[in-house]
Formats: sequence, structure tokens, C-alpha cells
Amino acid sequence: MADRTDFKRSLDSYQAGRGRFRILEVPDLRYLMVDGHGDPNTTPLFAEGIESLYPVAYKLKFASRRELGRDYVVPPLEGLWWARDMEAFTVARDKSRWDWTLMLMVPDWIDPDMVTAAAEEAGRRNRPTRLDDVRLEELSEGRCVQTLHVGPFEEEAEVLARMHDGFIPEQGLRMVGRHHEIYLSDARRTAPEKLRTILRQPVTDR
Repeated sequence: MADRTDFKRSLDSYQAGRGRFRILEVPDLRYLMVDGHGDPNTTPLFAEGIESLYPVAYKLKFASRRELGRDYVVPPLEGLWWARDMEAFTVARDKSRWDWTLMLMVPDWIDPDMVTAAAEEAGRRNRPTRLDDVRLEELSEGRCVQTLHVGPFEEEAEVLARMHDGFIPEQGLRMVGRHHEIYLSDARRTAPEKLRTILRQPVTDR
């Protein structure tokens, strides 16, 4: 039986502490990705994106175990979020203006041909609505600031304001790239006050 890798434990970039902002170097990682726009609570694109990512991710996991003898835990759902005016996140919270990319990390030993085969297999029965929109892409973030938020998604704004307007400029840094969230909890099975979400922001020198 192959050992099973859990990236939440083995990758330092999945580590964060509540109430503490941390500067770290995030390695280049590859993801299954699907894009969308609008309020994640109301647009069907959001749920359809999730429903299209997971079948491919699990087909890859099974193929890796079967063909390569390497098993792993499918990593947590992640999301990149942005808007033309970033105050849509920290002040206005106008979700209708949000753009997003949903992501599931892919181990570095998985090659593109395996991803193609997994997507084809995922589409043979009960084809996901947005399967054709799923792509494999590398994300290069480099230096980032991140923290752990515990609680409802709606209460992230205060933490983000302290990160964006306090900690980052106080460290002589400025924001680049897109706001990144890592969902350590399953929102379908976890009470809102217990949700654990890593909040990440790529930065560079001012």
C-alpha cells in the first residue's frame, strides 16, 4: 500500500496562525483552475466550477495511485479573488463586482497528459457542466503575507483591512497579484463560526 501524502501537513505554505500575519516564500505550484465572476452565493457559475474541479482531481488521485504508486489527499479548495477596486473586498464587500478563480493543487509528479486523461474520464458519465473550462496552470506567487481566519467568510473584511492597510505597509511592502484564500474547512459540514480559512496576499518591496 502506497504512503499517502497530505500536502496540508507537508507544505509550509499551508501553515498559518490565527491572529498572526506571517511573511513567507510560496513555491510555484500547479493547479486545476476554473474562472468566474459575480457573487459566489448567487451565481450558478461558482457551484458549477466546484462541481467540475473535483471529479478531475479525484480521477487524478486514483490514476496516480494506480499508475505511479503515489497516493495523496486531494488538497483543499482554494480561490483567487479580485476586483477593479479592491475596496470591494475590504470595505464595500460588493460581491457582484468580484472576479474569481477556483483551484485545486496538483502534485508536481502529475504530468499534463494525466490531467487530459482524467478530464476525459470525468466527462464520460454525468459530465460536469463546466468541465471544458477546467485548465491546468502554474501559479507563481513568491513572497506573501498570510494569516488564518476562523469564523464566517463575512467577517474576513476586518482581518483583510488590517493586513492590507496595516501590516503590509508597516513592513515596507506593497500588494501585488491577487487575494488568495485556502479553505481548510468544508463549508457544507462546518458551522460558520468554526470555518478555517487561510488568507494570503502576494507582496513586494515598496
